[in-house]
Amino acid sequence: METNFTPTRKKNVNTIDIALGFSRIFVGILFIFSGFIKANDPTGFGYKLEEYFLVFHMDFLNDYSTWLAVLICGLEIILGVFLLLGFYKNKVAWGLLLLTVFFLFLTFYSAFFEVVSSCGCFGDAIPLTPWQSFIKDVILLAFVLVIFKYRTRIKPIISNQTTRSLVSTLVILLSFGIGVYTLYFLPFIDFLPYKEGNNIPALMVLPEGEEGDVYEYIYEIKHQQTEEIKKVTDKEYMDGIWEDDNWEVTGEPTSKLIKKGYQIPIPDLLISDADGGDVTQEIITNPYYNFVVVSTYVDKLSLADIIALDRINTTIRDLASDYPLRAILLTSSSSEIARGLQDEMDLVLETFYADNVPLKSMVRSNPGVLLLQNGTVIKKWSKITFPSKEELEEDYLAK
Repeated sequence: METNFTPTRKKNVNTIDIALGFSRIFVGILFIFSGFIKANDPTGFGYKLEEYFLVFHMDFLNDYSTWLAVLICGLEIILGVFLLLGFYKNKVAWGLLLLTVFFLFLTFYSAFFEVVSSCGCFGDAIPLTPWQSFIKDVILLAFVLVIFKYRTRIKPIISNQTTRSLVSTLVILLSFGIGVYTLYFLPFIDFLPYKEGNNIPALMVLPEGEEGDVYEYIYEIKHQQTEEIKKVTDKEYMDGIWEDDNWEVTGEPTSKLIKKGYQIPIPDLLISDADGGDVTQEIITNPYYNFVVVSTYVDKLSLADIIALDRINTTIRDLASDYPLRAILLTSSSSEIARGLQDEMDLVLETFYADNVPLKSMVRSNPGVLLLQNGTVIKKWSKITFPSKEELEEDYLAK
């Protein structure tokens, strides 16, 4: 009896350890990857959080969305690293479980009620639909439950308490530091359509040979004599029904997406002047160097932002006297607010207007600067990294 029992128990122990080990590696790497991808662009993740705040009527948190994004991203990285290292097993297991259940609720709510189009789990690097995100979280939860159940078996890979505390401190500082750094100095990797090297006009049109989304239109028609009402597709309607005077269309047709096509990277950029005139092509096809200073909401500029904008404005003014260039301010604020700022700061920048959605994608800084030439993004800077007149001359204008 004793001989038969021992191998069976050993086999069970090994099976549990293998399942636990695999779960730790899978969950740990996934949390680190997810946290790092979002920490690469905490401003963008903050915008996604604002969508959730709107859904749950928590708009009062909008002003803190970016810092909450930094906090969540850092927490994901910390939990992932600590899980792999075997540190603080109980706290990490509870943290993983609570965070995963919370994300599971959000993704299900978003998918079922169709309130948020993309969950933002992996930022703009890997866009997922809410249902895809929900399925991902269900799978993730299964592995997290294994970790939670067998958390007492987890052993730290570093036994010395002092060394473990030092490593933990470094992990925490680095995890939060990544988000703070990219918040002020722009993302390490730009996944947005306005990234350096991209040609904006080319990304605003459907490439030759590509097909866009295909929709089916549904008409509600009524027979004038029998008063019969039925719904027909646009194809059925055009296949002879439209010639029959007894049928007339009632109301507006509805559309249904039947085939997903090529998605134009920049479908929504419309730049207008103060009178509402479309100047998009004039701006984005300028053959000279074109400094585009982006400030989504000029009325939300802090004192530090105002100082940065003044430095950018002064540098561009000095350059404009020696080089053929154009400099504009793009904002989604009202023309009255923009004019007030322009008069107050004596801006050399021409002011134009665009919707806040494309502006938020252009540069993750308020204000931020793009250098364009012939519609191509040559360089991007945050309000902190915008260079001096001498550096701009040496690197770009004097060449």
